[in-house]
Amino acid sequence: MAKSSFTSKAIASAFMILTGSVIAGIVTMVILYNTQISSMNPTPRPTFSTTTTGPPPVMRLPKNLIPETYTVFLKPHFYTRIIEEVNVTSPNQTMLFTGNSTVNFHCAQTTRTIYLNSKDLAVSKPKVIDTENNNNIEVSAMKHHEDESDFLEIQLKEALEAGGNYSLSLDFKGEISENLDALFVSTYQEGEPEFEGDTNTERFLVATNMEPTDARRVFPCFDEPEMKAVFYVTIIHRRFTKALGNEQQSASNIIDEDWQYTSFHPTPKMSTYLVAFTDNIFCALSDLCVLLIQTFARPEAAAAGHTHYAASITGKILQFYENYFEINYQQKTLDQIALPDLSPAAMENWGLITYQEGGLLYEEGVSSLLHKEVIATLISHELAHQWFGNLVTMKWWNEVWLNEGFASYMSYFAVDHIDPSFKARDTFVMRDLHTAFEEDSLASSHPLSPPQEDVQETYQIIEMFDAITYSKGAIVLRMLEDVVGEKVFQKGIKAVDEDSGHTKVALIMKPWTTQIGYPVITINTTDGGIYQKHFLFNDSSESNLWWHVPITAMSDTSGLFSFTGEWILANVNCTGYYRVNYNPENWERLLTQLEKDPHRIPLMNRGQLIDDAFNLARAKLVDVSLALNSTRFLHNETAYIPWESAVRNLEYIVLMFDRSEVYGPMQAYLQEQVKGLYSFFRNYTYYSKVPEDHSLQRSQLLAIHVACSNGLPECIEMASKMFANWMNSNTTNGIHPNLRSVIYCQAVAAGGGKEWEFAWNKFQSSSDTSEKEQLRKALSCTKKIWLLNRYLEYTLDPEKIRLMDVASTINYIAKNVAGQALAWNFVRVAIWTLILGFFRFNLEHFATDYELDSANRAVYQAIEQTKVNIEWVGEHKDVILEWFEGQTAL
Repeated sequence: MAKSSFTSKAIASAFMILTGSVIAGIVTMVILYNTQISSMNPTPRPTFSTTTTGPPPVMRLPKNLIPETYTVFLKPHFYTRIIEEVNVTSPNQTMLFTGNSTVNFHCAQTTRTIYLNSKDLAVSKPKVIDTENNNNIEVSAMKHHEDESDFLEIQLKEALEAGGNYSLSLDFKGEISENLDALFVSTYQEGEPEFEGDTNTERFLVATNMEPTDARRVFPCFDEPEMKAVFYVTIIHRRFTKALGNEQQSASNIIDEDWQYTSFHPTPKMSTYLVAFTDNIFCALSDLCVLLIQTFARPEAAAAGHTHYAASITGKILQFYENYFEINYQQKTLDQIALPDLSPAAMENWGLITYQEGGLLYEEGVSSLLHKEVIATLISHELAHQWFGNLVTMKWWNEVWLNEGFASYMSYFAVDHIDPSFKARDTFVMRDLHTAFEEDSLASSHPLSPPQEDVQETYQIIEMFDAITYSKGAIVLRMLEDVVGEKVFQKGIKAVDEDSGHTKVALIMKPWTTQIGYPVITINTTDGGIYQKHFLFNDSSESNLWWHVPITAMSDTSGLFSFTGEWILANVNCTGYYRVNYNPENWERLLTQLEKDPHRIPLMNRGQLIDDAFNLARAKLVDVSLALNSTRFLHNETAYIPWESAVRNLEYIVLMFDRSEVYGPMQAYLQEQVKGLYSFFRNYTYYSKVPEDHSLQRSQLLAIHVACSNGLPECIEMASKMFANWMNSNTTNGIHPNLRSVIYCQAVAAGGGKEWEFAWNKFQSSSDTSEKEQLRKALSCTKKIWLLNRYLEYTLDPEKIRLMDVASTINYIAKNVAGQALAWNFVRVAIWTLILGFFRFNLEHFATDYELDSANRAVYQAIEQTKVNIEWVGEHKDVILEWFEGQTAL
């Protein structure tokens, strides 16, 4: 699953996690606002003893039965199109699916009861057969456990014997979900509606999204990742539609005038969460590389060539991984499909990878050049999962970082391989490093590998799909590679053990994977002392955690590993997952070096010095004036990484003081600092051009953002003029695709109702996914309260804002100074309306500890951070005001 997918897919938990993410994004801002005005090998078959077991554990299936194969027939009854004809009764859309399944399993322990998982399914006609002698075993009872285990319990009149092989057949039916989980429906438009409310252009498809625990909502199964099996799947679907599955089609025939069936070759042995199929009328672009790769999209998008870029790089990425791992991809085909609706950004189903449209489609002349990096990164992440996760799978969800951390880390290499001009690796590393740092600086964080007993219920599993799992997982692997060396690391990935060094690696890695947090290393260049301490924003939190820390250093006079010279810089190129603090004298010398000649400091460390200084100040380990001083060299800096680090950290200061007297002098300082960067790109920007270098393209966007948002007159005038030219022409958009996201936002922010309405109409009418995404974000930039209120109300209407975009839209608004309190009030007031109306879910079924607990971590983290922030603001406001006033007086 892709990184942006930190949301649930079950109806109740989907809403609560969505709500939790919004709360986490705005609680801090709102409370501060109120204060101021009053984030390799295939898994082997488990082995068990042959003794009879007792009742199953509370949440986990017993291990007495080992599934080997499933044969699944499934029939979604929906229509891909509802044809409206005058004086003719049109069919209504149906959300029913029916099916039957047979699972063959081996009995490892004698038992009279079969436990498997089933949720929201009406299950009937259980039939158990001893497959070795074809004897029927009579079922005495079948019941569903009314708790979060989702157990379907089938009691037998005679025991299944250890060592025997059996089968269980069941009929079932359920409802196709409208909430982007399990087997769900997605809608899109084909062509232009002739009039408002015209439904003839509306099309429907169904797709699956099973991770982590939704396979049980499509067919009864042993729904745990360790319980792998081979799947034989047949889809019964309406004629003239296309069914796609994990494997290549093996047979397809017409049943009658309405229906046909498609059967697929058996899958490799795999986990239930990877089972996938779609039923649609999409078109494909094929690429015969080493195997057949097909990239599917809406007919309109496919005909326009929007799948060309993704199709052109997928084979290259796949071959890179095959060469790197020295293990071939396990199947003969690979299908990718761009879905109009999907909860995660993408999902790695073996052989059928699903993507949100924006993650796979690229339109020349409309999509930003930088969007190619997004697509390449996402494809690289999902293809890495074909090895990490699909071929080799964690035994339980508490170890999901072994899937996601590895996939995230390997994507660095794959993207760099297919297009080195992106120069993306350093940017990706810093993004993941800072994302992990932020969340892991709280006492409410969690280890990469928490104990299994802490990850049992579905909401606890879903909580594992967060920044720790993805970003920290990737960064810790990068640190490990730096410690053992690239060749040893690569051999370890391939399960090659030449020097039996695995024990040492395990010893070093254990604290990094089983403990929360990370250390700050303090180096005193006066007495040579080096110390470590658990880094936490809350300095009152007690911790005695300790890590094995790989320290690298350089000085002004010598290279790597040198501890002599005028200044010392540790954690060279940020290869270690830790922060660094120094004695004040060394800090002063480093900052002086940045102002004199910043290029003596490695690029990544120029960004990290800023990030360390600001976060050490937030933890009250250094003076805040030192952190602010770390930004003074930026007036001569054009590289993206240092600027991004400064802007991100200064946005925290903006957030803390945007309604106080600090804000004016702060804006004046930022205006002055960004003038050099803005001027560097002026000739590009004013003629709506971009530099060739991707890193400079990022810097150009950042320059416009900082200059305009801090009131630089020439920037606001430029953005408003470009947007006005588009409005006046109404059709010809002369803004370079790279610049549209920032120009749209700044023009809407500077404008009023006319600009907002124009952007909204373009958002509604555009069929290009990247253009829609840029406009959706820009609409949140307005400073007009009444427009932000209207936009919040639009999130309640799926015809206006898609379900998958609701949480991010509210968070965009919450990040706007004018929208902070609005967003909080909206969530607080609308929460039950969303539950009862938008999700069509009954309140009495929702208000349980499970649903309420599902947002706990996000809320706890928001509360913890808020307490720290309030205390910090009170202690530092006067110092920060004095510093900014001093800079503007120079």
